[in-house]
Amino acid sequence: MKREIIITSDGSTTIHLPEWNEQYHSKHGAIQEAYHVFIKNGLKYVDVENISILEIGFGTGLNCFITLLEADKKVDYVGVEAYPVAKEEVEKLNYVSELEAENKQILFEKIHEVSWEEQHKITPNFSLTKRKQFFTEITDENCFDLIYFDAFGARVQPDLWTEDIFKIMFAALKPDGVLVTYSAKGSVRRAMQAVGFEVERLPGPPGKREMLRGVKYLV
Repeated sequence: MKREIIITSDGSTTIHLPEWNEQYHSKHGAIQEAYHVFIKNGLKYVDVENISILEIGFGTGLNCFITLLEADKKVDYVGVEAYPVAKEEVEKLNYVSELEAENKQILFEKIHEVSWEEQHKITPNFSLTKRKQFFTEITDENCFDLIYFDAFGARVQPDLWTEDIFKIMFAALKPDGVLVTYSAKGSVRRAMQAVGFEVERLPGPPGKREMLRGVKYLV
């Protein structure tokens, strides 16, 4: 499938798949979306001392990199990706310059260069494990405080937004764990609720009216 690097509305890049008319991040602003959905309503919302994060759709590494920049606590980060982004594509992404994080360039590179299936210390307070697997293969139980659910949209990959997938997510979270996603589709909200999440609609990032946040409350 053809892949193109495009500039989104806030000046940051993403990968565009013309055949699907789908992007790895919002065309209305890749960095703005990451901050709004995953940092503001995820990382900053979860009140734990040391946080364990599972990212569904590691992709360009943008969410991981911004989390590294913004976290004020110890982070154990696991990124799941079935089809890793090519090195040549990573080199064309402008996140370091757009985030004015030139002094962290080596860390962005390290995120992408470290081996898969092993835990690596990116900084003393930030550990990263990249796992090459399909979402259906995730078997973690009660492991994570927070899930960044950043799969391709339900329009092009509806099988990634089903009750079966959200059952896996619910199981992977610790009690009181949180899942955030850019999606606000009614079918997604209902699938999350059906497996046990308490779901709230929140204001969305630029270009989207709403997003969803689910919490694993155990009765």
